Amino acid sequence: MADASIGTPEQLRDPNYTPPLVKAVPLGIQHVLAMFVSNVTPAIIVCGAAGFGFGSNSPDFPEMIYMIQMSMFFAGIATLFQSVGFGPVGARLPIVQGTSFAFIPIMIPLVVGKGVDAMAALMGGVMIGGLFHALLGTVIGKIRFALPPLVTGLVVTMIGLALVKVGIQYAAGGVPAIGTPEYGSLQNWMVAGSVIVVTLALKFYARGMLSVSAILVGLLVGYILAWALGMVNFGNVGRAAVVALPSPFHFGFEFSMAAVVGFCLMAFVSAVETVGDVSGITKGGAGREATDKEIQGATFADGLGTAIAGVFGALPNTSFSQNVGLIAMTGVMSRTVVTIGALFLILAGLVPKVGAIISTVPIEVLGGGVIVMFGMVVAAGISMLSDVTWNRRNMVIFAIALSLGLGLQLEPGALQHLPTSVKVLATSGILPAALIAIVLNLILPAELSDESTEEMSGTFAGHDEKA
Repeated sequence: MADASIGTPEQLRDPNYTPPLVKAVPLGIQHVLAMFVSNVTPAIIVCGAAGFGFGSNSPDFPEMIYMIQMSMFFAGIATLFQSVGFGPVGARLPIVQGTSFAFIPIMIPLVVGKGVDAMAALMGGVMIGGLFHALLGTVIGKIRFALPPLVTGLVVTMIGLALVKVGIQYAAGGVPAIGTPEYGSLQNWMVAGSVIVVTLALKFYARGMLSVSAILVGLLVGYILAWALGMVNFGNVGRAAVVALPSPFHFGFEFSMAAVVGFCLMAFVSAVETVGDVSGITKGGAGREATDKEIQGATFADGLGTAIAGVFGALPNTSFSQNVGLIAMTGVMSRTVVTIGALFLILAGLVPKVGAIISTVPIEVLGGGVIVMFGMVVAAGISMLSDVTWNRRNMVIFAIALSLGLGLQLEPGALQHLPTSVKVLATSGILPAALIAIVLNLILPAELSDESTEEMSGTFAGHDEKA
């Protein structure tokens, strides 16, 4: 519920209202706390998949610190694009931007085991995909018909399913530790489990900021336990610079067809997610529908923020749904509050020591956090699918898309004879599932929807009885 001391109900529903600073600053910090862990995690995952950054003796360790730093800095910049806006860019609403989880299943196959040299092609994809994403702002309203809850829910579910393996690997000791005696040890699982237990306890039994920041507090508890067990190394914190500016083309630029196609296709998913977040903010905070201008501006900001982030070595940005829920909970619609949060992110991104401290978090601690986060992604997808009418037509579309998408992801060797670029895209799981669902949804006759799922349920029940 909204605090009456912040403003009147009419003021709180107005995006242009500025609460007293003594209230606005804590509210802005609360937005940062709600998204902070999710924002920096993709950078750590991508660096880990590429095979660099872990361990204080790694020669590429500073590159991971830089990417973490840029994740914070450009999340702040992209948030300013949304909250302040300029020209057609930005919804001018309290939308918080952050590094997107949706692109991780696309990025991992592009960089896996290739080291820091793989970053040039990845950043090329981020830049071009971001520009394409911005262009979607001109047509986003016209293509929404091709992306019903059946498609978007399937895609979000697939994103979560593609990531849960990463969470388990991290909790057990991390990808670099696979095959070692320490991998999957009781100590590793004890540390990861402490994060999960504390997060769940706070989420369900705490209130206010403690509940909102449950994952962050859970990570802090796991971090303290890991430190007590001698798993934390502060060696790189002292060597990190106090202040450092973003470096253009830090990782270089390379054109990779697989990266460009992958990022452009995933831009559709990210754009639809942003449309949903904009609608959620206007409904939850102002009790109205989002305007076409707001949706277009938000999509422009999404894409432009991603493209600029790629230039400086950061990953794709998108709107953060957890902050949408925070606005609905606090009842404060002020975009000034989110702007204050963005400034905190920018300041943190200019201080490499912040990134160095984050990099000291043991992978097992992070694993406990991402198990919860990735599981929530799956749950969000299933929640979206609950809006689907489960007739025979939709069940067939879902079944085929899920079977092929998830199957190719689990068994990439089935496509070993395809060109490398095509194989990378197909084995991501998400893109084939999304394309199959979109195409089948557009071409299968709607008349099939008249057939009830009761017939299919009865068929399965009959098989069960025979069994």
